[in-house]
Amino acid sequence: MQRVIGFFSFTEVTDPGGHRAYNKWHQFDHLPEQFSIDGIVFGQRWVATPACRAAGLEPGPLLSRCHYMTLYLMRDVEALPEFFELAVRLREEGRFFAARISHLSGPFTVDGRWVAPGLVLSVAAVPFRPAHGIYVVVGRGVDGERMAAEPGVAGAWSFSALADGDGPGGQRHITVAFIDGDLFSTAANLGKWLSDPAAGGPGPAALEWAAPLEVIDANQYDWFDRLTPQ
Repeated sequence: MQRVIGFFSFTEVTDPGGHRAYNKWHQFDHLPEQFSIDGIVFGQRWVATPACRAAGLEPGPLLSRCHYMTLYLMRDVEALPEFFELAVRLREEGRFFAARISHLSGPFTVDGRWVAPGLVLSVAAVPFRPAHGIYVVVGRGVDGERMAAEPGVAGAWSFSALADGDGPGGQRHITVAFIDGDLFSTAANLGKWLSDPAAGGPGPAALEWAAPLEVIDANQYDWFDRLTPQ
């Protein structure tokens, strides 16, 4: 039986002046090549801009330096060998961006999907719907149904590591909420809930990352320019 797999990569660009080159490489070369693999049905990358980082909870040490998150959805684990083979081939061809570190990457299985109450959309279609951004939670599993019910959220998918990880509480979970309202006001409300165990949130100590990320405009990569020494 098929099971949908999410492959994540939380990436730091290690050259402060390399963001434009990284984005051009990923948007116009690396990402399009992934769709040559039959088993990949979705792929997108989002940016944790300085504004996003300010709107999120304090990240744990593993992800504290990350600038971007990429998510690929695959029909099944059978797509993984070709996915890895493509990465090797592109690297051998010199089509790889070296000044980057992926601090967390790998396959996760989908373990929950929710759509916002009142939104006429199948839950399977949520990631494909245009959104203003996403809100991502890494660490302990959270209540995805509660997240999907937050005003401004179109739906949420949750993922769990294929093998036991070293996240808080054991197995690492990732929950992605797709935002169709105002990204930052929705993020503020989600962060308030996640920070408050009395309201049903897990509390900051259980989380490695909880923050919004913005959609990437393929013609604008200036989010970190003012942080780059001139």
